[in-house]
Amino acid sequence: MSVLSPNSVFTSLQQHGPFAVTDDSLNAGCFSVQTRQWIKDLQKDPNNITKYRALRSQIFEFLGVDCISQVQSLIADKDLRQTRSDRALRLLGNMFGIDGNLNEISSRVDEYARTADAVIHSITDKILSPYASHIETTNEIEVTNNPVELLLIMFNDDYHKKARFEARRKLILMTLAGSIDQRERETDIENKFSTFLEFLNGYVWSPNLKIGELDPVYLHSTHSEQDYRCTAVSVLTPKQAKLVQPAKDNKLTLVKRRSFNVGKKKTPIYVSIRKKPPEAKVLKLLRKNQKNPAVAVDDELGLMAVLDSVSDVRAFQQHLTRSASKADSLMVLEDISDTLVEHTVYRGRAVGSSDKTSMMKFFARLGGMRVEFIIHTNQTWLNYMYQQDVAHNEYEVKRLFDSGVIELLFPMDIFHLKHLNTRNEMVQFFRKQIES
Repeated sequence: MSVLSPNSVFTSLQQHGPFAVTDDSLNAGCFSVQTRQWIKDLQKDPNNITKYRALRSQIFEFLGVDCISQVQSLIADKDLRQTRSDRALRLLGNMFGIDGNLNEISSRVDEYARTADAVIHSITDKILSPYASHIETTNEIEVTNNPVELLLIMFNDDYHKKARFEARRKLILMTLAGSIDQRERETDIENKFSTFLEFLNGYVWSPNLKIGELDPVYLHSTHSEQDYRCTAVSVLTPKQAKLVQPAKDNKLTLVKRRSFNVGKKKTPIYVSIRKKPPEAKVLKLLRKNQKNPAVAVDDELGLMAVLDSVSDVRAFQQHLTRSASKADSLMVLEDISDTLVEHTVYRGRAVGSSDKTSMMKFFARLGGMRVEFIIHTNQTWLNYMYQQDVAHNEYEVKRLFDSGVIELLFPMDIFHLKHLNTRNEMVQFFRKQIES
């Protein structure tokens, strides 16, 4: 379900829905033409009436008021706002299970605000970098981390429509960041991540390697003119790579590899261990149209591996299982998907994913953890980096646009972007970068 659909869990952020930010804040009289028309629109969907009542109750309780007129009094009284802010922080501390005094709660809420800002920065800096000037956040909103102040801005006509929308957006993103932080503390994800690294260093990688010791090599690849898929690849040492002359449709890609031992055979492997930043988890909830933090946190642990051949991939999979046994844990593989075999088709469920993607993917349950593994050969990994319609940079653009997240966070009537055109332009932008 798209985040833009009528049944989206993010209805309160939709600019085409009943809770859209208007040119003027809702200060009109109860019987004004504006208010009566808004009520008529709200009554078109009974579910929206229920959502409105719940949202109104939450806002009034959070601000400690009984009616909308008291909100305007609160905007005008600085001392009263400070009192209500302290009260609101205590309420948030209890809701998110934050232990500590008021300063400690305030510090944690500031972290949620920084995560909310980082969500917007991550999109501005990469996915929409050529349009950064169109979507930059109003300074006053970016420097405001107090949730009561942000909420009051939504009702303050001294602020432009764009700023009032950004205040609402920041509050919603802060709420998602808070729920994710709470879930991480409940699941003890930081300790599990450390345990996973200890398992890899203690049982999986070659015992003669020091922690962090890597062997740099270059993948010298040739790519098709039609779709830039990898047609051939060889592994070169840094000395050999210096002798390679740049050519059209050729790439030199640096990888720093570890190794694992099966018997006397030493097999090289490039590894990327996933630790998503908080803003990436918030974006995942938006893409999935979910407010349940488990969706973003419970697959936190992940590893991507790249090996020279399919036979090495099979050997690594078996080596993992045996390594888990040495660590006194059974390893069970779940949700296995293998499209490394020729003529098999990837059936990705994620928005924006391509059927052309080749990889092995599974979840491994071991040692009280559930870890996602994505395994490539050199050739399929290079396709994942460079092939048209498969490359990860293209995929990132498509999934944010096609899931409706870009329109939700940067609605057209406020930021004046034509999102379909922008999507296509950004795909072309990344293709030029990839093939240059």
